[in-house]
Amino acid sequence: MSIEKNTRKLDEGIVRDFSSRMSYASYLQLPTLLSAQHPVSQPEHHDEMLFIIQHQTTELWLKLVLHELRSTAAWLRDDDLGSALKGIARVKHIQKTLTEQWSVLATLTPTEYSQFRGFLGHASGFQSSQYRAVEFILGNKNAKMLSVFESDPEAHAMLEQLLHAPSIYDEFLAYLARQGFDVPTSVLERDVTQAHEFTLELVPLFKHIYENAADNWAAYEACEELVDLEDNFQLWRFRHLRTVQRTIGMKTGTGGSSGAAFLQKALELTFFPELFAVRTEIGQ
Repeated sequence: MSIEKNTRKLDEGIVRDFSSRMSYASYLQLPTLLSAQHPVSQPEHHDEMLFIIQHQTTELWLKLVLHELRSTAAWLRDDDLGSALKGIARVKHIQKTLTEQWSVLATLTPTEYSQFRGFLGHASGFQSSQYRAVEFILGNKNAKMLSVFESDPEAHAMLEQLLHAPSIYDEFLAYLARQGFDVPTSVLERDVTQAHEFTLELVPLFKHIYENAADNWAAYEACEELVDLEDNFQLWRFRHLRTVQRTIGMKTGTGGSSGAAFLQKALELTFFPELFAVRTEIGQ
C-alpha cells in the first residue's frame, strides 16, 4: 500500500461522532486531568510546568503501586502466591518508570529552580501521603509521620489504617508459616505498628530456602522478587537524593526537612533485611 502526499487516509469504520458515545477523553477524564496544572509563580516561570507534571505523574504511579500492593497483601493472606508475585512484578516495572522519571526533573538547573522555588511555600514531596503509604505497606512504619497529615483527615486515616495493618513482609512470613516453614512465633506475633527490624532468627529459615531452592521453589522465587522490590526502591531513593543534590545542593527542604541530608538517611532504611543478610551465610 502507498501513501499519497504523505497523508494517511482514515479507515471507513473509524468512529467520528461522540455526541452520545464515550470517548477516549471522557473515559480518562482528560479535561479534569489536563486542567490540574496550575503554576503559582508570578510571573509564571516556564519550568514550573515540568515540576508540577513530574510530581503529578509520580502520584499517579504511586496510586497504582498502592493498588497492586494492597492486592498483593490480600493474595498472600489467601495463600495465592502466584497472584501475589504477579502484583509484585507489576510494581517492579512501575518502579523502573518512576526511577527513570528523575532524569527528566534533573534537566531543571539550580538557577531555573531557584527562580520559582520560593513560591512553593512549605509544599514538599515530604508530604506525599501515598509515598508514606508505600513505605508503610512495605514495612517502614513510622507513627511520627502521621502528624504531618493531621490537616488532611483522609490521608491521615489511610496511613493510620496501614500503620496497624501487617506489611507485605509480615504477610509473606505468615504465608511461609502456613506452608510449614519454621517462622519464629515472636515474628508472627510482633507489633505490626513498628518498623520491621533485623531478626537473626529468620536467617536460618531463609538459608534453608536458598540452599534447597529446588525443593522450595515458590518460596525461593518469592524471596528473590522481594529482593528486587527493595533494590528498585533503593535505586529510586538514590536517584531522588542525587537529583535534589544537583538542584538545590545542601539547602533545607521546602517542607522543613534537612533536604539531601534527610534523604541520605533514607538509604539506610531496609524492608527485608534478612533476605540480604542470608547471602553472607549461604554456602557456609
